[in-house]
Amino acid sequence: MSKPDFSNLKAVFINCTLKKSPRVSHTQGLMDRSIDIMKKEGVSVDTIRFIDHDVASGVYPDMTEYGWQTDEWPTLFERIFEADICVIGTPIWLGEKSSEATKLIERFYAMSGQQNDKGQYLFYGKVGGAIITGNEDGVKHCAMGMLYALQHIGYSIPPQADCGWIGEVGPGPSYLDKEADAKNNDFTNRNTTFMTYNLMHLAKLLKENNGYPAYGNSRKDWDDGTRWNFENPEYR
Repeated sequence: MSKPDFSNLKAVFINCTLKKSPRVSHTQGLMDRSIDIMKKEGVSVDTIRFIDHDVASGVYPDMTEYGWQTDEWPTLFERIFEADICVIGTPIWLGEKSSEATKLIERFYAMSGQQNDKGQYLFYGKVGGAIITGNEDGVKHCAMGMLYALQHIGYSIPPQADCGWIGEVGPGPSYLDKEADAKNNDFTNRNTTFMTYNLMHLAKLLKENNGYPAYGNSRKDWDDGTRWNFENPEYR
């Protein structure tokens, strides 16, 4: 089996912890395992701790046009959009993704109506994944919502596109705590590895093929009247 060359790929990891830097983030601890693999495979990696940035709430590309004094999202989005792969990391609170993760997804949604140079929605050809940590149930629930949101706006989701670590329900050690021994958890390590390589494999395939063909999915062509093989029964 030949070793794939992933060196032309770029990835961005967005940590939606509620802790500002430089506080220790257990979510970052698990994200770092995936980041380490990608870097060893030659992928260029950018990391963002979302809460460190003054991002306004809302569903428009620039919320300063809607009454907010400041909004770092337009600048931050440029870094995110440069990447072929986007991985969102979040802790679990009350069984749900963090409020920062919700805000991030809402700001992604603000860009979803824009189009690429083929008239497709903007995120076509890009790949998404999710990383979750916590001390209560909800890893799959959080991943489900996050991955749905990413695919809905145009990101492609490969097989096994999420990973997570969960400690004992209730107060107890978190991912980076020595007594948790989480770094030696084979289930988490396997899923993290598989997720990372599946993200890179799909991103490589899409990049080498210039994303998806525009036949049948171009908003621009639809608005110009093209219907391909769609036929409204009322007009037969």
